Amino acid sequence: MLLAIDAGNTNTVFGFFEDENLRATLRVASSNLRTADEIILAVDQFLNFKKLPQITACIYASVVPRLTPLLQKSSSEHLGVEPIAVSSTLKLNITFDYPKPAEVGADRICNAAAAFDLVKGPAIVVDFGTATNFDIVSAEGAYIGGVLAPGIEAAHAALAQRAAQLFQVSFKAPRSIIGKSTEEALQSGFYHGAVGQTDYILAKLITAFTQRPRIIATGGLARSISAGSRLIDEVLPNITLEGLRLIHSLNS
Repeated sequence: MLLAIDAGNTNTVFGFFEDENLRATLRVASSNLRTADEIILAVDQFLNFKKLPQITACIYASVVPRLTPLLQKSSSEHLGVEPIAVSSTLKLNITFDYPKPAEVGADRICNAAAAFDLVKGPAIVVDFGTATNFDIVSAEGAYIGGVLAPGIEAAHAALAQRAAQLFQVSFKAPRSIIGKSTEEALQSGFYHGAVGQTDYILAKLITAFTQRPRIIATGGLARSISAGSRLIDEVLPNITLEGLRLIHSLNS
């Protein structure tokens, strides 16, 4: 069984693949993973709980420097499996039309690789995480760049922290564009602001193509945003894990 790990700033997601079949996923707050022992304990307990086969291969994409050595150690020392770390130097199904490919985040490489494998043409992946990432793949399968915007939840929390009379509210589409309370006004601003930002950036990006790209959303708020978006074509919650699986198959 392949263990695919997507280590992000907020959450770390473990994907358990049997061949091309994603059997299960485990999501853990990245802040809770402080040692290699804690990582392997979480994995072992989940394997036993789900009655999954033992891990025979491992690949990870990490954008959290403190977690990277822990993932390496937990796999090589505890699982006895030498992991593959995603980077631009690996064998990939995409190329880079980008001045410094080493600067592209490992998760963004996974998203781009999975999108091109699926679409076989131009694609944009919008990943709603700690930051909102827009990653663009050309019709020829080249990673050509992206857009990074503040994460919706991070901006939400920052406003509540800085404004004494404001507070955090659940992120959802409001009943009306006009809020009749502070809570409704906040919900309206955050939801419509997030959808508006997303569609405005996507509309600008689409103009750079001669053929309309397929637009894929992923991340925690993808379904909520896509419900109000005019431009998102589909939501694929596990596209980063699928990219990890694909990259592993090309490099194993």
